[in-house]
Amino acid sequence: MAKMRSTAKGGERPAPPPTGPWSKHFFQRHPNDDPARSVPARDFLLACPEKVRAMMLAVVNAVAEAPPPQFSGGGKWEAMHGDMAGYYEIRVDGPARHHYRLFCLLEREGEVVGLGGPSLVLIAGKEKPFRTVLSTRDYADVRRLGAEYLSRRPRSVLR
Repeated sequence: MAKMRSTAKGGERPAPPPTGPWSKHFFQRHPNDDPARSVPARDFLLACPEKVRAMMLAVVNAVAEAPPPQFSGGGKWEAMHGDMAGYYEIRVDGPARHHYRLFCLLEREGEVVGLGGPSLVLIAGKEKPFRTVLSTRDYADVRRLGAEYLSRRPRSVLR
């Protein structure tokens, strides 16, 4: 629920969005769901070519510093729609025009869920060949991990 503040006329309106840099976190799977406690987005980034990984992390840092509500993206940071509404995608093209995608969630009220403040949370990544689309199953996998992340308070992140 958004925090409210009083107006001069006695009404209430939502508090303005946070303005400073946001924290960055990797979702870490809970031991009840994955005894190995994998970190899907980190594992994805480590498997990416070095230049792709560097570009993705540069976008993560730029988004967190902007912070997210003010970050325009320039085609590298996109709000998703349809079944993926609520997720954001970092888009980077790699060698041989291979496409890499990193899926994130924003926690505007991160302090309420144990993140210490507004946070950008990296959930998972996918890759695909040039001029192809990710499958319905690929997106379902990301949503399943996102639902697992959102199901816990405090949130399960790499500490």
